[in-house]
Amino acid sequence: MRENFVNGKIYHLYNRGVDKRPIVRDDHDHFRFIHSLFEFNNENQSVPHLHRQLSEVGPRTIGRNREPRKLLVDLIAFCLMDNHYHLMVRQRVDGGISKFVQKFGTGYTMYFNEKHERSGVLFQGKFKSVLVSDDSQFNFLPFYIHANPLDKKFKEWRSKEMKNPKQAIEFLKEYRWSSLPDYVGVKNFPSVTQRELLLEYFEGEKGMEKALIQWLKNMNEDWSERKHITFE
Repeated sequence: MRENFVNGKIYHLYNRGVDKRPIVRDDHDHFRFIHSLFEFNNENQSVPHLHRQLSEVGPRTIGRNREPRKLLVDLIAFCLMDNHYHLMVRQRVDGGISKFVQKFGTGYTMYFNEKHERSGVLFQGKFKSVLVSDDSQFNFLPFYIHANPLDKKFKEWRSKEMKNPKQAIEFLKEYRWSSLPDYVGVKNFPSVTQRELLLEYFEGEKGMEKALIQWLKNMNEDWSERKHITFE
């Protein structure tokens, strides 16, 4: 049954590689995935046409587009890990979320299969989605998404413990493949996301960083009511 996404509502979208396999293998794959998030968030962009254009993608090409985009969604936050991704989006037009995920998923899979000489599906079935329906979810989700890279160095966060929040946030600010740097004043991929909503809510970049540090300090908080928006 096809989910009926509602315009103006916020959703947590996520998926992983088939059999938990990597969906990125090198920096170029990371850049291509993030560039796909930018380019395919556009009602006017077709997958085959853009796939032919994107033979070379690097840090200087992400966000460059000849014509103004007609956005399908507001991409509020993202994090790309080795074998999965998380997105926080708000639908702008009817069918926007489904079109966006289908387009960037198909386009990136075409690239990945061609580059790495493989065939078949890359992602594990249909993407998962959760409606953000209350304030507690809205407060929790951007921090949860941006905290995922802690798996690489501060794995205790999964047990809701954080011994050194300041070290952890410095690590997160240096992790390139998420929207967090752009939220805390480190220019990274500023054209990919629409950050006005969260920056207004947290009162700017300094407020966002302060709120994240506070969230990390309170890792012993009970997550039982929020398990449905996490992805282990």
